[in-house]
Amino acid sequence: MIALDTNVLVRYLVCDDPEQAAMAREVLESLTREAPGFACREVIVELVAVLERAYGCSPDEIATALEDLTATEGLTVEAAEDVAYAAAQYREGGGPFADLMIRAAAQRVGGALCTFDRKAAKQDGVTLLGAAGDKEGAAPETSGAEGAPRD
Repeated sequence: MIALDTNVLVRYLVCDDPEQAAMAREVLESLTREAPGFACREVIVELVAVLERAYGCSPDEIATALEDLTATEGLTVEAAEDVAYAAAQYREGGGPFADLMIRAAAQRVGGALCTFDRKAAKQDGVTLLGAAGDKEGAAPETSGAEGAPRD
């Protein structure tokens, strides 16, 4: 089994560097059940961020790419069910992809997600910490690293 880095998947999907795109395509097309590839959750989350920020891809384009990757024979996508759920929600404007993956993981283990992120707390199955019923006690929204410790 070979693990694929985000940049290999980007080149495969975007084809912005013909030489690297050809190498990425060769690798992905060589994958089989007997000699599979692997894409971890972190690679998938990073892939979405790169496609959004660097390439301006729409949620629909990104969700379609994720669906195609999870359907690629010989490629094992870690937590593929979470990726499928998050991609569908992302396509419909359900929130940032990383937040949707976190929520999917919480659901997979049968837990409720607790957060200080007001936007994430609007999703079903997510509890806003510090809220007094009307979310007044919530911490301010952050950008970048959600939930970074404060001094």
